[in-house]
Amino acid sequence: MTAVVLTAVVAGLCAPPAEAGRSLPLHEKKHDAKRQVEALEEQWRVAQLAGDIPAMDKLLSDDYIGISMTGQVHTKAQQLERMRSRAFVLNKIDLGEIQVKLVGAIAIVTSRADVEGVSDGIPVKGTYRYTRVYQRLPSGDWRITSFEATRVPTPRGPKTESHETEPSSASTTPQSGPF
Repeated sequence: MTAVVLTAVVAGLCAPPAEAGRSLPLHEKKHDAKRQVEALEEQWRVAQLAGDIPAMDKLLSDDYIGISMTGQVHTKAQQLERMRSRAFVLNKIDLGEIQVKLVGAIAIVTSRADVEGVSDGIPVKGTYRYTRVYQRLPSGDWRITSFEATRVPTPRGPKTESHETEPSSASTTPQSGPF
């Protein structure tokens, strides 16, 4: 009986751990998922610039909620209508510092975006930080389920003798839209 136990222990020590065979494919799966989400970020950027409503409809989940930097909340239907009516149009979106974090079937994307456009007739221009959340569906497809943007303040210059502060950016601050 001792020989049987010793043989089982030795066999167990010599065999690779059960998770060793899965670690490389899991790593590859995570890498592939990150690449998929990065590609979707580019699809979102292109769809937004082109005003491509069918593409945006496919990217956004049915329960999508977007929060603009002014705190306005938009559902999928509202966001698509803003695109359709051209109430919100971006003609420049330069993305940088994109990071994708995977948590199970959720991908959290953070990025910096330099944007220019118009929101409800008001010029939009500036740098924003945003968080976009994707959810992987059972089919394997990803959908954007949440979005929030925050304007990056412009650096302040030295104050003048009249103690002026940074000029109001009301004319360039969007009243709504994803940014």
